[in-house]
Amino acid sequence: MKKAILVVSFGTSYKETREKTIEACEKKISKELEAYDFHRAYTSNMIIRKLKNRDGIHVENPIQALDRLYQEGYEEVIVQTLHIICGEEFNKLKEQVDRYQDKFEKIILGRPLLTYIEDYKEAVEAIEHQIPKMEENEAVVFMGHGTLHESHSAYPALEYMLRDAGINAYVGTVEGYPELDQVIKRLKEDDIKTVNLMPFMLVAGDHAINDMAGDEEDSWKTILEEHGFNTKIHLKGLGENPYIQDKFMNHAHDCIEKLNQLEEIC
Repeated sequence: MKKAILVVSFGTSYKETREKTIEACEKKISKELEAYDFHRAYTSNMIIRKLKNRDGIHVENPIQALDRLYQEGYEEVIVQTLHIICGEEFNKLKEQVDRYQDKFEKIILGRPLLTYIEDYKEAVEAIEHQIPKMEENEAVVFMGHGTLHESHSAYPALEYMLRDAGINAYVGTVEGYPELDQVIKRLKEDDIKTVNLMPFMLVAGDHAINDMAGDEEDSWKTILEEHGFNTKIHLKGLGENPYIQDKFMNHAHDCIEKLNQLEEIC
């Protein structure tokens, strides 16, 4: 049987962070699932166009990749997402994959980083390895992308689990809730003086470099400093964390187990 693993991410136009994050995750999954031919796709058509026009790099979107795999005679396809939450982007991907159920003998979609309660616990354990040693009145503020989708509750749930693990962390988002204003209010209530800014995103791309750590007047760094906080910047995407890479790899393995179970039932 001809088998493929299609690793899908939003994508990024930043070469350095792409190599450290997306490609690092892809390589780990590809190496572990050696019985499957590796393929990639990005969900952001804007990034796909930018890479093609600027760098001459061709990356397919999920529909293009799945159409090609079908034409090339693949019978079993695992689609493993590198998305963080079950938000709008992931649900769009799920709908796309569902359309191919009758084209492949087997096709399955692996879940995002944060799906089940156990995923949150394991993600927090992974994050603990990159938290800096902090003094009193010091905290970590994570910048999540955020969403207007109902899955926005993933961010406060994550913060709750981080605090349960003894990590003095606050989670804000660029889009959705909680926003930076809510985070600042709570930082002041808790008498925090120094803030470690970290992206809670797969890559340290445009949002992290500009919206979080930039010197513009509307960046999180600038706004926090205007409110009297000392800031320390940590430009490291989640995809650089080998424990997070393992999480995505394990989610792909879970897909294989589910497919094998279905085969046994049949």
